[in-house]
Amino acid sequence: MTGMSATPSNTYDLIVVGAGIVGSACAERAVQEGLRVAVVEPGPVGGGATAAAMGHLVAMDDDPAELALSRYSLALWERFADLPEAEFSRCGTLWVAREAREFDGVAAKIARLAAAGVRAQRIDADELYRLEPGLTPGLCGGMLVADEAVVYPPRVAQHLLQRALQAGASDFLGRRVTALTANGARLDDGSELTGPVLVATGCAVPELLPQLPMRARKGHLVITERYPGRVRHQLLELGYADSAHGDADSSVAFNVQPRPTGQILIGSSREFGVEDRAVSLPMLRRMLERAFAFLPMLRELQALRVWTGFRPTTPDGRPYIGAVADRPRTWVAAGHEGLGVTTALGTAQLLLDQMLGRAPAIDPAPFLPERALR
Repeated sequence: MTGMSATPSNTYDLIVVGAGIVGSACAERAVQEGLRVAVVEPGPVGGGATAAAMGHLVAMDDDPAELALSRYSLALWERFADLPEAEFSRCGTLWVAREAREFDGVAAKIARLAAAGVRAQRIDADELYRLEPGLTPGLCGGMLVADEAVVYPPRVAQHLLQRALQAGASDFLGRRVTALTANGARLDDGSELTGPVLVATGCAVPELLPQLPMRARKGHLVITERYPGRVRHQLLELGYADSAHGDADSSVAFNVQPRPTGQILIGSSREFGVEDRAVSLPMLRRMLERAFAFLPMLRELQALRVWTGFRPTTPDGRPYIGAVADRPRTWVAAGHEGLGVTTALGTAQLLLDQMLGRAPAIDPAPFLPERALR
């Protein structure tokens, strides 16, 4: 262990299982609240879904509960704006309307975002091409959310965990929780930790909490060589939510991100019912053709790497954040689908407020795990 030595009784105020960005954020917040914390992670810190994520900090307006959580979390992300490790880049989000029907819906989206405290503006076609000259001709316009940003999720997770360790947390890296016990958690070396447990293991939640349904949703990403200035904003099609929140077996959507390195990150695809981590050439081709349709110049660029990851997805699309009603002293924070990076900090604060008996800043009811047990 590299953190503070555990007491002989291995007793903690909170045992965090999983050191992705959500688990690391929860551990860091818990330590700051004065709790004695242990973190258990069998793989790399910030691995799993965190390592595969785009790192877009975005407010999605199609679900009021997730909009509230996203907006709350986005405000908390501001403390990372000047942190080199986060690779925080305020590139803004430019939503692109391919059809008049999509453009006609922009005013309603702006109103929903404004009600949540998010500033957005309608962009006509001329302004759209001034902002992003490389977009395909014939688009109708869009919506700009200028304050949104991108970060590099694995490094943020590592930074959060390091802050927790420096403040006194213990880490059990390379260890796996094999079972939840009446008093805490049993590790794969036979040792036991005593205390309340927070399960933040993403797609693997059912291994410890089979009563909470979770599906893995596979996605592909492509990153290019360095092409500074080719793309200036995070770009998404206005129909993106149809892919993100739909339940189709497979879908793709235009989603392109400029990295601070000058590289361009290209997404996004979604597949249910696929456990193979290998790159699927048909799905990759389908995703890239969608991107090329909006941004033709991408065809000319050199791809550097392609990878896949799995988004943890609950039946209703909202994450589980709170106490597990049928297991005393057990909590869960998982199932954020594609919003785990955006909502990690807000999730941690919402969870700790519940644990400590405080009134949360936003309504926790839509995220309580008990809804899956009814």
